[in-house]
Amino acid sequence: NIASYSLLLHMIARETGVKVGEFVHTLGDAHIYRNHFSQVKELLSRTPYDSPELWLNPEKKHIEDFEMKDIKVLNYQHHGTIKAPVAV
Repeated sequence: NIASYSLLLHMIARETGVKVGEFVHTLGDAHIYRNHFSQVKELLSRTPYDSPELWLNPEKKHIEDFEMKDIKVLNYQHHGTIKAPVAV
C-alpha cells in the first residue's frame, strides 16, 4: 500500500500543479512472529540500495488519463528473497 499511496500522491500533485511533498505512513498492529526472528535479522543485516525513481509520462496531466505504460519505476534494485514459514 505504501507504494500505491506514494504513486497517488505524485499523480494528485501533477493534477493540481503543486510540488510533491512528503508521504507519511503509520502502521498499526505491526508485529513479528517468533518463527520469523531469523528472517528479520537477515533483513536488517542487509545494506539498503539507493531508492528507485518514479517516472510519470510528462504529457499526462490528469489522473484518469494515465495508463500503465505511463508509469515506470526506474533503477529499482532488490536483494534476494527471504522465505519464511506461515505463522499459525
